[in-house]
Amino acid sequence: MLNRVFYTFYCFKQLKNKLFLKRKYKTKITYFYKSFLKKNFIKIMNSRFLKNIIFLLFINLLVKPFWILGVDRSVQNLVGDASYGTYLAIFNFSYLFYIILDIGLTNFNSKNIAQNNHLLSKYFVGISQAKILLSIAYFVIIFVIGILIGYESEQLKLLAVVGLNQVLLSFILYVRSNIAALLLFKTDSILSVLDRILMILICSFLLWSGLFPKSNFNIYWFVYAQTISYVITLILAVFIVLKHTGKLVIRFNFPFILMIIKKSLPYALLVLLMSFYNRLEPVLIERILPDGIAATQTGIYAKAYRLFDAGNNISYLFSVILLPLFASVIKKGEDLQSLVKQSFSLMLTMTCLIAIVCIFYSQNLMEILYPRNENELIDIYNNRIAESSKILQILMGSFVSISVTYIFGTLLTANGNLRQLNFVAAIGVIINVTLNLIFIPTFRAQGAAFTSLCVQFSTCLIQYLIAKKTFNLKLGIKFWISVLSFITITAIATNIIKSSPINWIYSFLISLLSGLFIAFITNMLDYKEIKNLISSSISHIKK
Repeated sequence: MLNRVFYTFYCFKQLKNKLFLKRKYKTKITYFYKSFLKKNFIKIMNSRFLKNIIFLLFINLLVKPFWILGVDRSVQNLVGDASYGTYLAIFNFSYLFYIILDIGLTNFNSKNIAQNNHLLSKYFVGISQAKILLSIAYFVIIFVIGILIGYESEQLKLLAVVGLNQVLLSFILYVRSNIAALLLFKTDSILSVLDRILMILICSFLLWSGLFPKSNFNIYWFVYAQTISYVITLILAVFIVLKHTGKLVIRFNFPFILMIIKKSLPYALLVLLMSFYNRLEPVLIERILPDGIAATQTGIYAKAYRLFDAGNNISYLFSVILLPLFASVIKKGEDLQSLVKQSFSLMLTMTCLIAIVCIFYSQNLMEILYPRNENELIDIYNNRIAESSKILQILMGSFVSISVTYIFGTLLTANGNLRQLNFVAAIGVIINVTLNLIFIPTFRAQGAAFTSLCVQFSTCLIQYLIAKKTFNLKLGIKFWISVLSFITITAIATNIIKSSPINWIYSFLISLLSGLFIAFITNMLDYKEIKNLISSSISHIKK
């Protein structure tokens, strides 16, 4: 009996020693794992950023060109410049007050959920309830102001549907901010184009199925197609988020809603001011110019603005991915230099290449996108195309500037530098309103485009200088030499290629390819990084 007791005691002691050793071993593994993550955090973030931004760009480049060159362009050509111009003015007017739907909730949520994933369930219910109340306030405000500025019954009817689409879009962007904050970038990338894919399918059926006479097509069909697409996308996005929230307790918690709104208010002024200096031009063209030419000039501006907006949408996707990444890096106290430089280099390469090629081929692009109408005099058509091409050339400068703000503006937002950003945005609004009031009456749509260039360049430069000072960014003289060399050589090469006798479409494509080649030569793109990225992506797919 005594032997059994001693044996049991011996076994217990041996088990205790094993558990101690196992615990000690596990502690060492955990320590080395955490140490590895800390040392390689920036490399992991850079790799993840590159993989997901390439995937994001890939699926958007598959969808956006067909949407722009096929559906959206066909709608304007079918309904006419005046009808589409009225729609664009009302759309931008509704977008001016988009802040009421959001008051900075999306940016606030993206930053906080990225840093505190466990708050998702709590915030999702509270913020959703807050957005429902804000949507009601939004409708009241846009209708009151719409009536005050002279919108008539037909314009108010269109405003109601466009306003509903803005509400649905705000909910989609909010729900997607949760998905991005959870670092589910591929899922978010697919959702970013889902509404466009659905709109392409619906509008293609209406335009080209042959079941509906084209003469019956009007701008409302186009707007209703957007509504259906947004509803489907929102339902799917909510379903994805609910899979990660766990059990939701749905009850109206007014103190929590009030707390969320108060915390979000610093973002609200920034969004409001940025909306005004980014979207004001079509509204002012339609309101300032005489009735006989206002809608038509807005439509002409819309033709060039379409390509600008398409590129801008792709650039905006960078900020969607970068905000949670920047927020995570800043919270961990890691060095931002590499991530900022890499994202900035990618953005400049993409936007400068697109801008240069579009500037040289602006006339050709306008002609192929907007053919001559039936019974339209050739002189009138040529003047219309020439005006749109000049506007496009100016807006391409704005495109580069606004794209750069998505890097440094997002960085400052992630760091909470809202006072500085609001100051920059206020300067942008003052410049925008002042120059538009001066230039639009004289130069019409071209004056609005020039104003956009001045505003975007000014805000871009100021944001870069603030970010450089705040984070002690040192891009280096070698980087700026690469940028200058890339822009100069690409512009010269594009001019030479365009002057060649080959068809302009082939020369356009050759210019794009040569620009990519020049980007590697000037070190704007790194061959080794791209090669390693592709290799790791292929191995990831095989797994």
